[in-house]
Amino acid sequence: MSETHTIEYKQSWHDDYLKWICGFANALGGVLYVGKKDDGEIIHLENYSYLIESIPTKIRDLMGIICNFNLLEKEDKHFIEINVLPYSVPVSLRGRYYIRSGTTNLELTGVELNEFLLKKAGKNWDDVVEEMEELK
Repeated sequence: MSETHTIEYKQSWHDDYLKWICGFANALGGVLYVGKKDDGEIIHLENYSYLIESIPTKIRDLMGIICNFNLLEKEDKHFIEINVLPYSVPVSLRGRYYIRSGTTNLELTGVELNEFLLKKAGKNWDDVVEEMEELK
């Protein structure tokens, strides 16, 4: 199986991949596999014990969310499955917002970020203008 809107494969772990988890949380959710090539082929993770303990803590401490983790084994090769649920509130990583779009992960800035934050709050620009006029 290849990568999709809700599936991402990484051969090894780098903290930069926290952006992908943030992107899934801000979109439809998804699954990040650590220990798989882009085509889904499993590569054994030597440090899987350390990763299964450290990654959840990083996610909780840096984003304030909890993900489901599974240590999987196939043909004596270990890999990790990280299930990320979609969140109804905006999730940020170190003050930056990411979203999954197709098979890519995008950082939201400018107008895109404003629209995203308003949508998550259940509002649009007309609501904001009306609220500002009411304050006058």
